[in-house]
Amino acid sequence: MPAEGSSIRVPVEERLFSLVLALLATDSGLTKSEILSTVQGYSQKFSHSGDNSNLERQFERDKDDIRELGVPLETIDSPGQAGNNQNLRYRIPRGAYELPSDITFSPEETTLLNLAAMVWREGSISGESRRAIIKLRSLGVATTEPVLSYAPRVRVRDAAFEPLSAALEKRQVVRFAYLKPGDAEATVRTVAPLALVQHQGRWHLYAEDVDSGTNKTFLLRRIVSQVATLAKTFPAPPADTKDKALLELEDVWNSHTAIVDVQPGTDAATRLRRRRGSSVAAPGSLELHYSDTNIFADELASFGPEAVVVSPPELRDAVRTRLERTAADHG
Repeated sequence: MPAEGSSIRVPVEERLFSLVLALLATDSGLTKSEILSTVQGYSQKFSHSGDNSNLERQFERDKDDIRELGVPLETIDSPGQAGNNQNLRYRIPRGAYELPSDITFSPEETTLLNLAAMVWREGSISGESRRAIIKLRSLGVATTEPVLSYAPRVRVRDAAFEPLSAALEKRQVVRFAYLKPGDAEATVRTVAPLALVQHQGRWHLYAEDVDSGTNKTFLLRRIVSQVATLAKTFPAPPADTKDKALLELEDVWNSHTAIVDVQPGTDAATRLRRRRGSSVAAPGSLELHYSDTNIFADELASFGPEAVVVSPPELRDAVRTRLERTAADHG
């Protein structure tokens, strides 16, 4: 059993899955304290008598990430304590998480899905899932079945993650080819990796550029070559480096807003309204935050005519370019 406040590292995917699993397991919801003290990925670092502020910030980021993945996380008042923010409860309503009733599968597809679910349940998560249910029941939280049949849609790590993580632990300089949007060719970057952070469901590398001596943030999905580890090493970064990287990404996200017209009742209206920080700008229009113009343009273009960008012009042009390219590709 790990000691209280243990620094044992739990993969992000495992922590997010454990969080979804726990919030699906109860209809009444869990308080933040119950989540941090019992859920895999948090409990290893939780201190019953110390400061858990870093862990609470991690939980806030995880909430945003699973909402970004389309998981309908709800916040509800504790019974008899309406308005008490200290005792808010969190849950995922199973009805909103399950597939719509009008989606069906053929017998062959159902067989394949059942086999995949069996591998999922009996493979990597079986032990932790059962221990999580035991912990929840020990708190007096009634769990509902079939909890173990749920497999959330969690993004896999980018190919560059593992070599960058290893170089970060060993404090070794790395080199890779990085393709920025709009560039015809990738450029080779030599950097000292300072932190790997996940923001809005995407992995970023915060690193010092060896050539310029400045700190920069790289989106892992834009690394287009293998990561080469060099013999050169660098000093350990400050303890608050990861928080600084996330703060810079959050500042970028806060500074970019878009006005998007959405057709009521469509998939675009439902999904975009659930984005963190979204607000109604006018009837049929949403104000949305985003970090990266090209990534957000990809998302908006996928909705077709259900979402129309009003502003800013560069985002509108990026979406139009993608739609024109799709139309040209399909004649």
